[in-house]
Amino acid sequence: MTKEAQRVATDVPSVDAITPYDEAHFDIYVRILDASAAGAGLGEIAATILGIDPRTEPERAIRAARSHLRRARWMTTHGYRHLLRP
Repeated sequence: MTKEAQRVATDVPSVDAITPYDEAHFDIYVRILDASAAGAGLGEIAATILGIDPRTEPERAIRAARSHLRRARWMTTHGYRHLLRP
């Protein structure tokens, strides 16, 4: 397991508010959105961005990539509003 994989959750928070986890992982969300837009698959996202090897941890890798991608998309449609609140 890589250092990056040790610090990312398999399942990110899914609440209607920005969490400390979100704040700590904004950079990962942006990278995941870019990779997804460029056509990267979940296995590639898990390996290159989350640091989880889909060959050794296939279920965790896909689950984590899916969870982070879903949260990254939430950030672009809803989460950013929380950043704009006074």
